[in-house]
Amino acid sequence: MSETVPNLRDLGGTSADGAIIRPGVLLRSAVPLDDDEPPPTVAWPPRRVLDLRSENESGPSHPLTAFGAAVRQISLLEALRPDGPQAADPQTVEQMRHGGLRALYLGMLQMAAGELVQVATAVADADGGPTLVHCTAGKDRTGVAVALMLRAVGVPREAVVADYLRTGEAMPAVVRRLGRLSGFDPARQLPRAYLALPPDAIGAVLDVWDAHEGGTEGWLAEAGADPDLVPRLRTRLLDI
Repeated sequence: MSETVPNLRDLGGTSADGAIIRPGVLLRSAVPLDDDEPPPTVAWPPRRVLDLRSENESGPSHPLTAFGAAVRQISLLEALRPDGPQAADPQTVEQMRHGGLRALYLGMLQMAAGELVQVATAVADADGGPTLVHCTAGKDRTGVAVALMLRAVGVPREAVVADYLRTGEAMPAVVRRLGRLSGFDPARQLPRAYLALPPDAIGAVLDVWDAHEGGTEGWLAEAGADPDLVPRLRTRLLDI
């Protein structure tokens, strides 16, 4: 039975430093499938898709390519593969696997900083039409990547946390979606903590950016971002 893609929302309307994120520019969601119905309130299909899953998760083709979307894959969890390009030391991998979402998110900042810069750069450089950012649930990798962009353009911390927690409303649909993927049963195959949305997990990520010299923009610069990335991101996202 077809459905609209779970956990889909347009970040438009979010306040940022006295400006507003424009509707129809930045979307986030769980993984789309090729039989999804067009959502009634969001422009669909997106012009561009940033898929944050690994190749092992995504398979050879993305469902939205058939609808004309340009898809780019930027994996944020290759560190959990011992042979992956980001492969972390065994202790870090163990912490990311078994330390709960806080450890997973902080591990992403450590091991996938360059990839997070790529995500923000791809959004900043898009022209016309919406860009969709998604992983599998649209919760963890997508949550960290979207939080980075929102903070970079001046969205208040409490609004970033509120957007992260909104995924909780969609979790029943997300779990159903996960169950359709190769018979995956999240209730049996994932620790219960990984289905939760603990504010302290995203809070730990925000603490890293807030504590950095230069804030989120300084963190991006240290991670290798172009000096004008944040101004370009603001131009792309904000209705100033």
